[in-house]
Formats: sequence, C-alpha cells, structure tokens
Amino acid sequence: MGYRNYFAIMFFLLFLSVTTNTPCKAQLSTKFYDDTCPNALRTIRNTIRTSISRERRMAASLLRLHFHDCFVQGCDASILLDDAPMIISEKNALPNKGSVRGFEVIEAAKAKVEKLCPGVVSCADILTVAARDASEMVGGPSWSVKLGRRDSTTASLVQAETSLPSFMAPLESLISSFKAQGLDARDLVALSGAHTIGQAQCVLFRDRIYNNGSHIDAGFARKRRHHCPKNEGNGNLAPLDLVTPNSFDNNYFKNLIQKKGLLESDQVLYSGGSTDKIVLEYSRNPKKFKSDFAAAMIKMSEIKPLTGHKGVIRRVCGALP
Repeated sequence: MGYRNYFAIMFFLLFLSVTTNTPCKAQLSTKFYDDTCPNALRTIRNTIRTSISRERRMAASLLRLHFHDCFVQGCDASILLDDAPMIISEKNALPNKGSVRGFEVIEAAKAKVEKLCPGVVSCADILTVAARDASEMVGGPSWSVKLGRRDSTTASLVQAETSLPSFMAPLESLISSFKAQGLDARDLVALSGAHTIGQAQCVLFRDRIYNNGSHIDAGFARKRRHHCPKNEGNGNLAPLDLVTPNSFDNNYFKNLIQKKGLLESDQVLYSGGSTDKIVLEYSRNPKKFKSDFAAAMIKMSEIKPLTGHKGVIRRVCGALP
C-alpha cells in the first residue's frame, strides 16, 4: 500500500506540474466576455466602423498598431501607454514615433465599453478585436478572436527599438525576427500582405526609389519620386499599393513580382530567396492569401498574452490604473 500511495502522489504532482505550466494562451476563449460584457464586441465593432468610414486609411493603421504591440512584450497593449514617471512610452521608439497611429480610436472604443462594463474588458483585447474588424471592413478576412488578455503595467522602449523589423531589413533578418515570435516564413509573407492597404512616409522609401537600381521597376521609381523629393518631404505619404490602395486584395504580391514593392522589406520577399514561391502562390490565389493572413493574425494575437492574475485591466488605455 505504501508504494501505491507513493506512486499515486508522484503521479498527481507530475500532473499538477504539467497543467500549471500550460501556455497562458490556453486560457483565452472566444466566449470570455459572454457573461461579463456581452455587448463588448458589438460596441468595439461600431466604433471601428465609424472610424474607418471617416478615414479609410485607419484600417491599415489599426492593423499596424496591433502588430507593433504584439512584437514587443507580447499582445499586452504596452504600445498604448503614454510617458509617465515609471513609463518610457514605446510611442517614442524610432519604428513608432510619428508614424504609428490609431490610439484615439482604441481609446474611444475603450471609453464606450467602460460605460457598459467598467473594469472588465482589457485594452489588449480591444486592440486585437479592432485589428480583426478593420481587416473585414476593407474587404479583408475575418476570424474568431480568443479573448481574455490583460494589460501590461510596463512598456519597453528598448524592445520596441530592437524587436520590430526594420523597413530596410534583408530577408533572413525578417525571417529571424518573426521566428523569435513563434511565426514562420509563411506567416511573414502573409502578414506583410497587410501592405495591400495603407501608406508609407517618403523617408522610409526614398533610398529605394533613388538608389536601388535593378531591384525596382524604373517607371515605378520615377513616379514615386514626384512626391518624394531627394532632399525634402520626409513626411510625404505614398500608398503601399498604387493599384488598389484602399482595398484588401492580393495586388501587393503582384506588385512584388513586377518589382514594384514600395519598401525594401517588401521587395526582399520576392528577390530570388526562399519566400519567392509563397509570393507567387498568393499572387495567383487570393483566397489562399486571405486564409493564411487570418491564420497568421490569430497566431500573432496569441504571442505571450497576460492572463489570469497577471497584468491589469486599465480604465484608460494610455495610463496605468
């Protein structure tokens, strides 16, 4: 009997160690707010719809905001925090400063949800849902979002400076950056397809249109130079997809095949490397692109979420409780 009790106890302890070390994303659920705030998703959706109807570009901005959040500390709304005595905001990081936008849209959605269910729905979940809704509202795919994230009490300017991929990064560097987040090369290409909508500042593609030689279509480069002078106009905007800049489609990949990627980090996806075949696939099969984009967005949205008793529920997304 003594041996049986011993083995029973050891089995229980082993079982307990396995279950308590289950990744925290397992605690996320599509039904998380069904009882505590059943109208949350509808309220968020209405706010996002209103915002995008006013400015189509906001769809791309919200997708980018979510991406820049998840690649730094995980999907914890750390990017939304403003400077404070104990916080150095990620908004000040070079990849974010003066270009990441949509903060006011998330705050507006949060304020409306707070009126319904004070202190229940996290900013991290609102941002995740907003990205999904933004995609759908410009013709992109929709997907089920697992909920239950909590908000961080910290931000990391250092991680924002080092973890977010550069617009000039070579292919292998991009693949490594995504791998560090648990995402593979197909996820990289699919998520890059979000550049089928949105705009980029002249300072981000000036070097490419003036100095890139054989890696860019000559006519495309000349056209882009009209609104991006060599020595001024850093903030001038140009659509990432010149053909259908406001529609979520697969023209982005067709552009890459024609050497008409606006950013260097776009064109390297089709430059004789390992991702060429994925670009070709998406250029021919828009349904496959949208399906893979949705799957990659789900994977990205579940990077290191704070759940359970970790983190907080902020009442205002830009400030700690």
